[in-house]
Amino acid sequence: MEIDTKKNDTLSLVLAVGTILENNGVDVLYTRTTDVYQSPNEKAGIANRSDADYFISIHRNSSPDPNTYSGVETLVYRDSGIPAVFAQNINNELARIGFANLGTEERPNLAVLRGTRMPAALVEVGFINTDQDNQIFDLKFPEMAQAIANGIMQTVQGADVTANEAVVYRIEMGMFRHKKNAETLAANLQEDGISCYIEPQGSYFIVCHGAFADKERAREMEEKLFLAGYETRITCVGEQ
Repeated sequence: MEIDTKKNDTLSLVLAVGTILENNGVDVLYTRTTDVYQSPNEKAGIANRSDADYFISIHRNSSPDPNTYSGVETLVYRDSGIPAVFAQNINNELARIGFANLGTEERPNLAVLRGTRMPAALVEVGFINTDQDNQIFDLKFPEMAQAIANGIMQTVQGADVTANEAVVYRIEMGMFRHKKNAETLAANLQEDGISCYIEPQGSYFIVCHGAFADKERAREMEEKLFLAGYETRITCVGEQ
């Protein structure tokens, strides 16, 4: 696991997230633990030399005018495969503690996403010049760290892949022409404690769970979801 930050207040957040992950058996490597500057290319180089399985960059967003925007979003090179799962899981967990969920955005021009060889995501944890987001950051710091760690662990445990593996299996639980219907099913799943994400495919929206390298693990989870009353099927998707 590779974690990176650039703002001083997020350095404390990264260290807190890393501690939670380590306490749950996840190996964590930091690009830095003190207030030193690293270029995006340096960070990507550290990640690649470490042979880490995943790369997470944690930042705070900003806007030209204060109190204009609010919420969390996660940036990915391509909104598919493990990076999409990362983004969905982390955004959903942060939304649970009060942040607005601004969704996922493809940013293939960012060096830490373009230059890393493993699945990568860059999390923007609220706007640093928005009072509402600062209040959540200050008053719910432990919950925020736990939320990010939960999103990471959901992805790691569900995916169980390395950067060199090219195929993952996911569980599809509904395909809809209208996004609102997909969002309704996703909300029901989340209320039942089941992580999920919505994958656009042509003119349809597919509600999915997980990203598994092992098809048997996917089958086990599919059976649990089926017994819980959900319609399910396993599909195979390519990884970046």
